[in-house]
Amino acid sequence: MGVYTVTGLNNYIKNVLTSEGALQHIWVEGEISNLTKHRSGHYYFSIKDGSSQVSCVSFRSTNRKLKFEPEKDMKVLVFGSVNVYTIRGQYQLQVLDIRPDGVGELYKAFEQLKKRLEGEGLFAPEHKRPLPRYPLKIGVATSATGAAIHDILHVLQRRYPVDILLCPTTVQGEASADSIIRSLELLNRTDADLIIAGRGGGSLEDLWPFNEEKVARAIYNSRIPVIAAVGHETDFTISDFAADVRAPTPSAAAEIAVPDRTEIVKHIDDLRQRMESALKNRILNQKKHLEYLSGRISPDRYRELLNQRSQHLDEMTYRLTSRTEYIMQTKVAELGALAGRLNAVSPLNTLERGYCVAQSDEGGTITGIIDIEMGESLQLKFWDGCCRVKHKENLDEGC
Repeated sequence: MGVYTVTGLNNYIKNVLTSEGALQHIWVEGEISNLTKHRSGHYYFSIKDGSSQVSCVSFRSTNRKLKFEPEKDMKVLVFGSVNVYTIRGQYQLQVLDIRPDGVGELYKAFEQLKKRLEGEGLFAPEHKRPLPRYPLKIGVATSATGAAIHDILHVLQRRYPVDILLCPTTVQGEASADSIIRSLELLNRTDADLIIAGRGGGSLEDLWPFNEEKVARAIYNSRIPVIAAVGHETDFTISDFAADVRAPTPSAAAEIAVPDRTEIVKHIDDLRQRMESALKNRILNQKKHLEYLSGRISPDRYRELLNQRSQHLDEMTYRLTSRTEYIMQTKVAELGALAGRLNAVSPLNTLERGYCVAQSDEGGTITGIIDIEMGESLQLKFWDGCCRVKHKENLDEGC
């Protein structure tokens, strides 16, 4: 067993804790105590419950985004990741968001629904559809007056202008979940290539419509790929997990939805240069190869080869013509022989020797007296024509 330095031990413990996925991006419920607001803008405090406490640090970049001012003894939900302050050998929660603890029950419902839908396979990666690389029309389900639609339009105009089909949607309040579902249904009846559904930031209660089960199922059942863009980067909703792609903000959703036209132009220019270079190299190589062949085959040698090929072609043409004439003569002789054999057994030859064929008016052949009635008309067919006769009487046998 090796010997650790104090720093080495603390660093090792830090690596163990920060590499544990279950301790990253977690919510912790508790009461604020020992709160220090440093002049640097960072907050240092602990959160505690009835029997334990954990140290927390919230840096200025996070504090600027908070929608309230934390106070001592305030019950809160803290979102962050477990880390280690190696100088003191102290594990702590590095805070990414803080919210008042009026949402504890909602958060429990969120986790329960998330676990159930995940078990049904609504969040499975194999159900995620790829986004179109170059969309022509994008449907947006959000408020027509909120900041989200303005952010989306601004980013799309800058990066890759496309047709926008806005479906005005209520994204907060009692009727918002049904409004979101209705917007998704309407957009699925259009020719949009993808859908952005979302809103700007807010409290967990404000964002709750996007945690409704029926909204998640509407997103999952969408015919068109959906990007969920709800709240800020630290906000996670059930819709985020059900969507094909999650965007941390509406602006980020617009960036994900379309390529950057500047990069496209640059890529096309790179391809043009590569094609020109490849074409020049190919022409140069073919020119060198032609010069090489010209040096190896003299005009006299080429003319000799051409004459030999021409003579060989004449010889093959003569042989083909002779063979064709022979086959035709053979087939004509075979046809004459078959015609003679057929003529030998032809009924017409029999008729030429004085015989005839008796037929009824219906065309049937009469082979004996028994086939005709007294007074019945019949036809006699000779070698040179036919005549009609009438049966008068039967003569004695052997007449």
